[in-house]
Amino acid sequence: MRLDLENLPSDIDLLHRLVRDMASAVETRDDEIERLQRILKALRRGQFGRRSERPDPDQLALALEDLDADLARMESRQSPPATKDEGSGPGGRPTLGDHLPREDVTCDLGHEQCPDCGGALHEVGESVSEMLDWVPAQLRVLRICRPKYGCRACSTIHQAPAPDRLITKGLATAGLIAQVLISKYCDHTPLYRQAQIFARHGARIERSTLAGWVAGASWWLEPLYARLATHVFASTKLFADDTPLPVLDPGRSRTKTGRLWVYARDDRPWAGPDPPAAVFFYSPDRKALRPASHLENFKGVLQVDGYPGFEALPANGDILLAACWAHARRKFYEFHQATGSPIAAEALRRIAELYAVDLHEHFVQVPAPPRDGTQALCPFVPDLRSKHGSEAVPPEPHGAQHRATRRGRYRSHARTADLRLAAGREDSGCRASP
Repeated sequence: MRLDLENLPSDIDLLHRLVRDMASAVETRDDEIERLQRILKALRRGQFGRRSERPDPDQLALALEDLDADLARMESRQSPPATKDEGSGPGGRPTLGDHLPREDVTCDLGHEQCPDCGGALHEVGESVSEMLDWVPAQLRVLRICRPKYGCRACSTIHQAPAPDRLITKGLATAGLIAQVLISKYCDHTPLYRQAQIFARHGARIERSTLAGWVAGASWWLEPLYARLATHVFASTKLFADDTPLPVLDPGRSRTKTGRLWVYARDDRPWAGPDPPAAVFFYSPDRKALRPASHLENFKGVLQVDGYPGFEALPANGDILLAACWAHARRKFYEFHQATGSPIAAEALRRIAELYAVDLHEHFVQVPAPPRDGTQALCPFVPDLRSKHGSEAVPPEPHGAQHRATRRGRYRSHARTADLRLAAGREDSGCRASP
C-alpha cells in the first residue's frame, strides 16, 4: 500500500482507517521478520552448530512451507491477485499432461435468441480453459456373489469357487493392500495415521490389522525380491552405497541407527543390453561383514565410496573395487582452496577431463576392459602417484595411516577409466536414501 504524502485525505474517518491498516501491516511484518530470524538461526545452527543441535531438515522444510503460505496471504491482502504468465517452471502453474483424463463442463447461455435484437443465435466457436481437479479417494465394499445351482436329477449343488484372497480370510483386496504399502513406504505415512485416515472415511481398521496386511504382502513379495537380487548380482559391475536409517527402539523412548544398503546396476548410459535395477538390504549396524554377506555371490567390479568396510572384499579375487572420483576430487578441492597447491589444481583439471570423457561416451557401446583392471582405457586418468608421489595426497586429519590407505586406492580409481563405469557414484544415480 502506497500513500501520496503530498495529497493526504482530509476525512478523519478515512485517516483513522488508514492508520489502523498501516499498524496492522507493520505488526504482521514484524511477526514475519521474527519468524525469518528464527529460521535463519536454525540454518546457522545446522551449518555451524554441534551435530546434536542441528535441526531436522523435514521440520525446517515445513517451516519454510508455512512461511511461503503466510507471505502469499499477506500479498493477497495488500493487493488483488495480479494476472501473470505462469509457466511450467519452478513456482509456476503445473503442467496438465495429456495422460490425465478430461471431463467437459459446458457453460451455455440457456437461451437461443439474441438479447439485443431477438434474432436467432448460431454457434460460431467456443472458448476452452482447463482447471486441475481432485477426485477424493473412497472406500467401497465388494460383494462377492456366487449363485448356487441344484440338479434335480442327481440332487447335487454346484457353485463357482470363491476367488483367492491375498490375505487368507482377510477383508482387504489387493488394491487396498497396495495402497497401504505405497502410503507407508513411498509417502512415509505411518500405519497409525493411515488408520486415522480410514476412520475419517468411515472404516475403523486397527493398526495391528494394517500391520498384518503389510506382513502378508511382504510374504508374497519375497520371491520377487529374490529374483530382483539375483538379477542385480548377475551383473559384472555394480554401484554400492549405504545410509543411516533411524529405527524405533521400543522401551527406550528414542530411535537407534540402522543401515540401509543399496546395490544398483545400470547399463543404459553406455548402451548396455540389460535393464537397470536396484536392491536394498537392511542391517542393524555398519560392520564390514554386512556387505561381504550381501556380495558373496557377486563377481565383477564394484564402484564404492571411501568406506573401509569395502576394502576387504577383493580378498577372494572375485571382486575388484572401483573408487568414486567425486569423493577423491572433494579432498583435492578442499586442499586447493586451503593452500592454492598447483599439484591439487592439476589433479582437479585432470579429473574434470575424466568427467568430460565420461559424459561424451554416454550412450555409446564400450568394449570391456581386461579382467584385472590394470589397463586404463581413458588417457586422462591422473597418474598422480607416479608423477607427484606423496605430495599428490592431500593431508588428512588421521595422519600417515590414512594417507597410506588413500595412496593404496590409486588402483581402484584407475579402474574407473573403464568407460562402462561412471566417474562417480553420483553420476550413476546410486543413492541409498530411503
